[in-house]
Amino acid sequence: MWFIFAILSAIFAALTSILAKIGIEGVNSNLATAVRTIVVVLMAWLMVFVTGSQNGLMDISKKSWIFLILSGLATGASWLCYYKALQIGEASKVVPIDKLSIVITVALAFLFLGEQITLKTLIGCSLIVAGTFVMIL
Repeated sequence: MWFIFAILSAIFAALTSILAKIGIEGVNSNLATAVRTIVVVLMAWLMVFVTGSQNGLMDISKKSWIFLILSGLATGASWLCYYKALQIGEASKVVPIDKLSIVITVALAFLFLGEQITLKTLIGCSLIVAGTFVMIL
């Protein structure tokens, strides 16, 4: 099931890039990010209430709160930079560079989470980096 959600995530991420590039024309990138953020927040809270998950709000640990807040700050910074890059660059070049986050995530997962890096992972990351550079040239 995770694979289906991962594929859907990729499809929606692609749509996000194209729709954002069209929508950001003539709009300040910070303002566009704020509008997008409002929509995402409303959608997320709608899903919380639709699934009845709101009862778990008080059960979130202090550690989880800290890391969820830090993750939110990282997301906000990522979105601000992404929208600015989309506004001034070509989507076909911005998006591949953004997807280098895969390689950075693998490295950080190794360093901070103790996840193993296999030869297959190294080859895949190398191909992502090489493919990114081919696409942006």
